[in-house]
Amino acid sequence: MRVLAAMSGGVDSAVAAALAVEAGHEVVGVHMALSRNRDQFRTGSRGCCSIEDAGDARRAADVLGIPYYVWDLSERFEDTVVSDFLAEYEAGRTPNPCVRCNEHIKFEALLDKATALGFDAVATGHYARVVDAPHGPELHRSPNEAKDQSYVLAVMGPERLARAVFPLGGYASKDEVRAEAARRGLSVSAKPDSYDICFVADGDTRGFLRSRLGSRPGAVVDTDGNVVGEHDGAYAYTVGQRKGLALGRPAADGRPRYVVDVQPTTNTVVVGPGELLSVDRIAGDRAVWFSGALPDDGWFDAEIQVRAHGSPVPARVRAVPDGLEVELTGELLRGVAAGQSVVVYRGTRVLGQATVSRAWRGRVAG
Repeated sequence: MRVLAAMSGGVDSAVAAALAVEAGHEVVGVHMALSRNRDQFRTGSRGCCSIEDAGDARRAADVLGIPYYVWDLSERFEDTVVSDFLAEYEAGRTPNPCVRCNEHIKFEALLDKATALGFDAVATGHYARVVDAPHGPELHRSPNEAKDQSYVLAVMGPERLARAVFPLGGYASKDEVRAEAARRGLSVSAKPDSYDICFVADGDTRGFLRSRLGSRPGAVVDTDGNVVGEHDGAYAYTVGQRKGLALGRPAADGRPRYVVDVQPTTNTVVVGPGELLSVDRIAGDRAVWFSGALPDDGWFDAEIQVRAHGSPVPARVRAVPDGLEVELTGELLRGVAAGQSVVVYRGTRVLGQATVSRAWRGRVAG
C-alpha cells in the first residue's frame, strides 16, 4: 500500500511513519507548512510549523530512508481553520480549531491531494484506533487515555476514515512512543510536545483575536441588565469563563460570576452565578455519523463528550435532519458553549459528531 505520512516534526508523527515503513508500506513523508510567517524556532512547547519543525521532520525521514517533501498549505489553512476561528468567536461561539484542522486540512486537503497522487492512505501520529467491522471501519479511543484524540478526529466521517492509518493506535503511553523513537535513532525522541492553539504561538488567544478583529468596547451586564463592567470586544469571551472579567461591581451575594452568554449583535457580555452554566439538553448541527452507528429510528443510549479531554457522560441521543439532539441522563454538564464539538460514543467507539448550536437546562432543579 502506498502511504503518505504526515510528518509535523514531532515524535508522534515520526514514529507513526517508522511503523508504516516497518509494516511494509511504500511510504513518502510530507511536512505541511501551515503558517504564512513561520518562525525559525518554536517558543518552547508552543506553536508548530516552524522551520525547526520542518528540519526535524526531514531528519526523521532521512533516518527512515523515505522520500520527504514540504507542502505549502498555509493559504488553505488561513482560509479555513483561521478564518473559521475568527468568525466563530466574532459570532459569540467557541470553536475548536483542532477539529477544523482535521476536517479541512489533514483529512480533506492533504488526503484529497494524496489520493490524486495515487496514494492509498494517509498515516498520522494521532492517538486513536481504527477497527475493521462488517459495516465498515470504526473509529475507537486510544488506550492512552491521556492522549486520546478520537474527539478531534470524529469530524472526518466514514469515507475519510477508510483512507486513514493511525499506527500509534495501540500504544498505551507517550513514554512507550518516545522509547520507540529512541530505539530507532530518531532525534525527536525527547522533543517537547506542542500545545495550545498552533497559530497562537504565544498562547495569548485574546491578543490574537484583538489583533485580527480590532477593539470593540462594550458593556458587561448581569442577568438583570445592570452594567457591571466593560470589555474591549465581546468576541474575546466564552461561556463558562471566570477569569479576566475585571468587573467593577461585585455580586450582591459576594459569589463569583461567570460568563453565561455572549451577545454579538449588541456586543454585550452577560455574567451570572455558576448554576446558570449547568445544562442537560444539547442541540447540534452539521452532524457526521459513522457507518453502522445509527439505529433505525428514534432515541438511543450512548455517552457524549464536549471537550477534547473531558469526561464522557451518559445520554440519550437521536439524529435529526443535519444534526442531533442530546438529553443527559446522569450528571449535568457545565459551561457548554455553541461552537464546541459534541461527540457521541458507545464505550470506546465513536458513533458521530456535531457542532453545538444550543445548550440549555430542561430538567427541573431539585
